[in-house]
This record gives sequence, structure tokens and C-alpha cells, in this order.
Amino acid sequence: MSKTVRFHEIGGAEVLRLDDLQPGEPGPGEVRIRVEAVGVNRAEILFRSGRYIEPVKHLPATLGTEAAGVVEAVGPEVAGFAVGQAVSVLPGFFSQNDYGVYAERAIVPASALLSRPDGMDVVTGAAVWMPYLTAYGAMVEVAGMRAGDVAVITAASSSVGLAAIHTAGRVGATPIAVTRTRAKRQRLIEEGAAEVVVSEEEDVAGRVLELTAGRGAEYVFDAVAGPGVTELARVVAPGGTLLLWGAQSGRPTPYPGFDLGMPALNMRTYTVLEITRDPGRLRRAVAFVTSGLRAGAFRPVVDRLFPLEEVVEAHRHMESGTQIGKIVLTVHR
Repeated sequence: MSKTVRFHEIGGAEVLRLDDLQPGEPGPGEVRIRVEAVGVNRAEILFRSGRYIEPVKHLPATLGTEAAGVVEAVGPEVAGFAVGQAVSVLPGFFSQNDYGVYAERAIVPASALLSRPDGMDVVTGAAVWMPYLTAYGAMVEVAGMRAGDVAVITAASSSVGLAAIHTAGRVGATPIAVTRTRAKRQRLIEEGAAEVVVSEEEDVAGRVLELTAGRGAEYVFDAVAGPGVTELARVVAPGGTLLLWGAQSGRPTPYPGFDLGMPALNMRTYTVLEITRDPGRLRRAVAFVTSGLRAGAFRPVVDRLFPLEEVVEAHRHMESGTQIGKIVLTVHR
């Protein structure tokens, strides 16, 4: 039997349950892994609360798309993976309606697996890919950020925000971090932010324009969305881009171009699916992240580890907004 996290109704963290299930055998194109660590992402909170971009199609439902473990069984039509192989499960390859890795054992598509290199521990293997694939994909592949550009990054203390700071530094751009409270300011500087704007205390638009001598930023990467995009759009340099890679506010998001007098403003949404579903982009992303890890420029910033049995507490911790970096579930036997 395998302890598997499921929810039998839509709701808050309290709906999560640990069920004992038979993991089953992998079918064509699938593998079964013995899970050792799971990366917790905001998408799982949105999914179990009924606010994700993809609705829950059936109950009880499973959770999780990012993990590290060891291959335990290989289904038909699977090449390149063998029993006993250490792997990471990459996010963006399957729906939580179909698979979930919040479990002691999980069946996943082989297409979602990446061989875990020698020396990469399970926490890194479960925590590094969602943040860096998201940041690289948006900043480099989609936006085309280059050395000398200025990038404003909201929700900067999240795992994706921190990966974005590191990614900007890696390509020679200047990251300006935006965070809600002063408590996280020093840590963001230590992580590589050139400047930190505290939104509860400062006028974000005014401060960014001051920092850029009135020019504005070539890119604004926003994880919050909602009405605040109008203020963020004020700091986008002519011809620059406001890119939305999250919607933490949960509120309607206007297009601000008309209210601001129709500036040369590009605005688009982005998800990591743009990378994971394009083989060429994914190959470049994995190479970029692997290079950064090898050079020591990239690393997962892990806030806290929770045992799988404390998944409710892990979700509540993420919802508190106090964390800096990644929350990881560990599986002990």
C-alpha cells in the first residue's frame, strides 16, 4: 500500500487526507516511482481550493507535479529509464486530474522524467525545476531578456521569484525585487537583487522610475495580477513587456494600456507549459538550468521541509505568505 494525499471535497488545507492505496502497475508510456521528496507549488493550493486555471474534474483528487525519487517499475513502450534509476519528475507534463505525486509511490508519464545526476540530492531534485524552468522560460525564451536590461520581479521571495533573481543575474540583467514587507528585504539582497522595493512602505512605480532615472524597466514579471497591474505598467519602458506568470491576487486583471494613454506596452500571460510542451525549448531550458547548477549560480532556496504526513501544515505555511523560497514534502519509510 502507498500513503497518497487526496482531497474528497474542494476547500482549504483541512480537506487533505492521507489515504492508503494500491499504487498499481504502470501502463504504456508510464513508470512507477518510489517518491522521496515533493516540491510544493501554489498551483496545488489553487487546484484543491477550486481556483486553478484547470478545474477539478473528479473527486477524490490527487495533487502534485514535481518530485524526486527512484524508478520502481517500467511500463510498456518506455525507453531510457530502468528500475533503480534516480529521477526527477518535471512539472508541466501532466494534469493533476490524471496523476499526482503527493504519495509514497506514484505512477507518472515517462515523458515527465529527467534522470537525476550523481550528487544531486532528493530535495534539490524535487525543488529546483519548477522555479528555474518557469523563470528561464519567461525571461529568456519568451521575453528575450539580455545583459543590461532591467527586470522588476514581484512576489520576489517565492521560489520562482528567487529563481528569477538568479536568472537575471546569470544573463547580466539587473533584477529589482518587489516584496510586501521589510522583513524579507535583506534576504533578497543576499540572493542577488540589485534593489528591493517594499510595497507596503513605498510607491512601487515611483521608486522603480527613480532607480532607472525615469526610463523604466524593460521587463516586469508579475505573479500577483489584479488591479495592481496598472501601477506596474507605469514602470514599463517604451516597447517593454509586462508579463504575468501568476494570479495570486485572485481579482480581475484589467488591461492598463488605455488608462495610461496608450503607451507602447506589451502585456502577456505565461505558464511553464510553454516550455515543457516544446521539445526544443525544454532542451535549452534544461541545459541552461543544469549549467547554472554546475556553476553554483543556481540552487533551490528551501524554506522548510515537512514530512508527507504534515501536508496540511505545509499548505497552511504556504498560504501564510511568510516563507522565503520552496516548501518541500519529504517521504520517510
